Amino acid sequence: MIRLPETEGQALARHRSPGGEEHSPGYAEASPDDPSSNPAKTRGSSPASVWRGRVVVAAVAAGAFAAAGQSMAAGEGHAAPDHDDFNPSDASASFNTAMAEQTYTGVGGSAPAPAMLPVAKATDVSSEMEKLEKSERIAQERDAARIAAEEAARAPKYVIPAAGTFTSGFGGRWGTTHYGIDIANAKGTAIYSVADGVVIEAGPASGFGLWVRVQHEDGTITVYGHVNTITAKQGTKVKAGDQIATMGNRGFSTGPHLHFEVWNTSGKKINPLPWMQARGISPA
Repeated sequence: MIRLPETEGQALARHRSPGGEEHSPGYAEASPDDPSSNPAKTRGSSPASVWRGRVVVAAVAAGAFAAAGQSMAAGEGHAAPDHDDFNPSDASASFNTAMAEQTYTGVGGSAPAPAMLPVAKATDVSSEMEKLEKSERIAQERDAARIAAEEAARAPKYVIPAAGTFTSGFGGRWGTTHYGIDIANAKGTAIYSVADGVVIEAGPASGFGLWVRVQHEDGTITVYGHVNTITAKQGTKVKAGDQIATMGNRGFSTGPHLHFEVWNTSGKKINPLPWMQARGISPA
């Protein structure tokens, strides 16, 4: 049976004999026939080798500590400085910083004051009202312009100068030339401008008592004679259908009627009937 090597204590105990003699350490006694007693056959760790290993480990550790000490002396690592550089102001600053970082933790006093939020600039009510009124005014003007355009599109370009009975046409009459047409009706009947234009004359006229003349956009002039009253002054802009006078019996007249004439752009008096019919209107 193979014997296990003795422990270190057992080996040291057996180094000396009862008589004070030393014995070879490392193995317990065995019979000559025991293979464990023969060092050539069975190798084990002797106490001397164990001690040598421990010494090597200690030496390596000592070298490591020495190297670390040299590094710290040279300024490496975190060695403490060999002089006192304490600054009271630095300490105060660090303390204040630490206190500021304790936000709502319940440590170090009351919580810091809340941050001030920016406040929006107060609105100028009067300025906003002016803007609103301006917008409404612009909208109203736009609507008015639209309505006016629609009305202008619907408005007739030419109208009958007066309601009544056609009594006389253009041409020779009673040995003279009649340069217009006559429309008879009651005194005070409304007389209208046949087209858009400007009143270029309104007042007394030979043979007509009172008349009104309107010049239109194309340069044509229309004449309204024997009127009783004038309702549109000279220089007034008129639209087709605007009242400019009332029917009367002034001048050389046999009864209340309207004497209506048309002068072309050359100033020549032309037959009103074809001119009116060409524009979609007729006195009867």
